[in-house]
Amino acid sequence: MKLWGQMLWALLSGPGRRGGTRGWAFSSCPPHSPLAGLVSATELVSHWTAVFEERGIPEARESSEYIVAHVLGAKTFQSLRPALRTQPLTSQQLQCVQELSSRRLQRMPVQYILREWDFQGLNLKMAPPVFIPRPETEELVDWVLEEEAQRPCAAGTQGGPLILEVGCGSGAIALSLLSQLPQQSQVIAVDKEEAAICLTHENAQRLQLQDRIRIVPLDVTLERWWTHLLPWGPMDLVVSNPPYVFHQDMEQLAPEICSYEDPAALDGGKEGMDVIIHILALVPQLLKGSGSVFLEVEPRHPGLVSSWLRSQPDLHLDLVAVRRDFCGRPRFLHIRRSGPQCGCPVGT
Repeated sequence: MKLWGQMLWALLSGPGRRGGTRGWAFSSCPPHSPLAGLVSATELVSHWTAVFEERGIPEARESSEYIVAHVLGAKTFQSLRPALRTQPLTSQQLQCVQELSSRRLQRMPVQYILREWDFQGLNLKMAPPVFIPRPETEELVDWVLEEEAQRPCAAGTQGGPLILEVGCGSGAIALSLLSQLPQQSQVIAVDKEEAAICLTHENAQRLQLQDRIRIVPLDVTLERWWTHLLPWGPMDLVVSNPPYVFHQDMEQLAPEICSYEDPAALDGGKEGMDVIIHILALVPQLLKGSGSVFLEVEPRHPGLVSSWLRSQPDLHLDLVAVRRDFCGRPRFLHIRRSGPQCGCPVGT
C-alpha cells in the first residue's frame, strides 16, 4: 500500500504538495455507457482506466484498481486472488464500482472515496475535509521512532515518552507512534478543527489506542495556548506536520486537493511559516530540558527556520538535523532544546 500510495500522490501533489477545501459534497456525473459484457474485475479496471484517461484524471489505472479492489473487499488489486480478477461481478458490485468511479471523475481523492487508507500499517478512516496523510509523512514517523530508540533515557520513569502532536488531523502520526512505542507511551494530540478531533477519536477507538491518547481541541495560534497543556507535565517530544504551503502556491494545487481538503490545514501564510513560528515560539515552555521537536516542512523551509531560530536565542532551540524525503527534497527537521525549561514564553 505504501508504494502504491506514493505513486498515487505523485501527480496529485502539485508544486506545493498540499491544498484546501471549499466543501466536499460531489454531484453525480452523467452516467457512462452501460458496462454490458464488462463483468470481470480485470475488464472493469481497463474500462475505467480508459474513462479516467479520457477525462484527464491523474493516476488513472491506480485509481481504477483501488476502486475495484475495494468493492471486492481487498486493499489492492494486486492482492486479489487470480480467480477473483476474472470472476463475474454481481450487479450490485458493478453499480458500486460505477458510483465510486463517478466520484473519482469529480476529482475526489481516492482516500475519501474509499473512506479509509493505510498509514504505517494502520488502517485509518478518512473523511473530508480532514487532511489526508501523505506517504512522506510516514518517513517523519520513522525518524521519530529511530531517534527514540537511540535515546537511552527515553523511557524515563513512566516507561515511555510523552509526546505532543500539533495538528493531529486523522490521528495518523499520533496513532502510528503509539502503536510502535512502549505501552506506557502517551500522546497529547491537538487540532483546532472539530472534524479532525472527531476523526482522531474514531481512529483511536478502532485501533484500541484511546486509553493512551488525549485529544484536545486547541488552536495553537491563540495567545497562551500552551497553558492548556501544562497539567499534563513537560513533554519529551513535539511532532507536527503543520500547514506549510506558501500562500501564493495554494492556487497551483491539484483539484483533488484544493476542492476537498481543508485549506486551514495547508496554507502556511506568506512564507509557509505562520504556524511553524507559533509552535517554535511556545513549545519550549512545554518541552523537557533536552526535548526535541520534529517537523515536516516545505523544502524551502530549512534555511528559513534555521535563520529564524538564530534570531531567537532566548528560545534555546537548535536545528540539529535535516532529513530528505523519498524524492530527495529536504522535508523534515529535528530541533532540540539546548537550555533549561522556561517559566513563560519569550516576549510575553
